[in-house]
Amino acid sequence: MKLPCPPNACPMDSITDLLSGPWTTYIVWVLHEHNEMRFGALKRQVSGVSTRMLTARLRHLEAFGLVHRHVEPTSPPQVTYSLTDRGTELAVTLRGLNELARRWQSEDVRIAAE
Repeated sequence: MKLPCPPNACPMDSITDLLSGPWTTYIVWVLHEHNEMRFGALKRQVSGVSTRMLTARLRHLEAFGLVHRHVEPTSPPQVTYSLTDRGTELAVTLRGLNELARRWQSEDVRIAAE
């Protein structure tokens, strides 16, 4: 696994770099809410994402140990995605960030209306 930032860099930078790609936080959020999902169901839930982008984001998250990809050897293969423990830990942290973002958004709307 390639680290997103050099080991001597700010630890927060490595996490923000990891999450900075398009759709990344939303994919983590959806997987956290649904526990385990097949690719098609995940794509429907993350409406607007292309198949190519979703595949790239899932590979990225898997490479950094946040997403687990499970393949059932059926015909055709049945692939499911879920969060690893590290991914779940991140999703819990994202919940707090979401609450902060919503509060700031409400404050900004209120200030703009004054």
